[in-house]
Amino acid sequence: MAQQAYMTETDNGGSDPERRETRIRRLFDRVVNGWRGDRRIWTRGLVTAAVALILAVTMAAHSHVPNAIGNLGSLTETFLPWLGLLIPVLLLIALVRKSATALIALILPVSVWLNLFGGLFFAKAAPGGDLTVATHNVNADNADPAGTARAVAAAGADVLALEELKASAVPTYEKALEAKYPHHAVVGTVGLWSKYPISGVKAVDIELGWKRAMRATVATPSGPIAVYVAHLPSVRVKLEAGFTARQRDKSANALGAAIGDEKLPRKILLGDLNGTMNDRSLTAITSQLRSPQGAVGSGFGFSWPASFPMARIDQILVTGVEPMTSWTLPATGSDHLPIAARVKVDTTAS
Repeated sequence: MAQQAYMTETDNGGSDPERRETRIRRLFDRVVNGWRGDRRIWTRGLVTAAVALILAVTMAAHSHVPNAIGNLGSLTETFLPWLGLLIPVLLLIALVRKSATALIALILPVSVWLNLFGGLFFAKAAPGGDLTVATHNVNADNADPAGTARAVAAAGADVLALEELKASAVPTYEKALEAKYPHHAVVGTVGLWSKYPISGVKAVDIELGWKRAMRATVATPSGPIAVYVAHLPSVRVKLEAGFTARQRDKSANALGAAIGDEKLPRKILLGDLNGTMNDRSLTAITSQLRSPQGAVGSGFGFSWPASFPMARIDQILVTGVEPMTSWTLPATGSDHLPIAARVKVDTTAS
């Protein structure tokens, strides 16, 4: 009798999955019935639809956003991926307003965003490679330079660049890294550590008045590579001046000219460029070199600020070598995250 009563109750009330399915179906029917026959679904939400179209145009034509007023174009390009956060907000408004027009308009910004950034979420890394490089802005105010050096060295990079080196902290970095890197050079506030011999070390003039960029030849087993290390001037966002990046842009042009004059065909740039690959003001550099993160990385690879990364302003850029994989390293005592990449040296280049 007890079993019969249980079976009867189950037949009347339904199992839990059946109840959930029924509730979902009822909710769906309620939403559909609420929209069905409502002629205003095409006239409501026109402002939301207009904002969606403006968002799509801004993302698609970001290179045409003018820089004349407060470097608005560069500011937009620096945080371009984050414009996608407006899409779910607009979607929620469209649903609340029951606006079919707004929902259809949202297809455009979704398509543009996916076209720009969707490919970053597909695995593109390839096995192999014979050279691992890394770079890290260690922060001049880093309270634990020795710990930071050990953490970055643990990534196993063959060539390591450090930026924002405080003169008093350089001996600490040298001591912490000497066991893994027998070769190194420091020029001003940037330095290069290598498992392979270094030669041709010289400062690169990026028109700052002090040394924040260098060039060296690293003799890898597969051949020499020109390695540049740079820390471009910082940028600021100010209410009265907008995105202040004039000195950064000037230094980027000077660095681009130096790289363009390089005689060696294999080139790697490591450093804090204070700008993203989307920023048109870095074209003098980015037009000559490619980003392993964009080519074979997974995700955006944001590096700054370390507490809540919002932009990839630290860069590894290459030419004459084949990117294999790219990744972001764990946080250290710096306000930047270190980044790394593995490449295959093109032995046909000479």
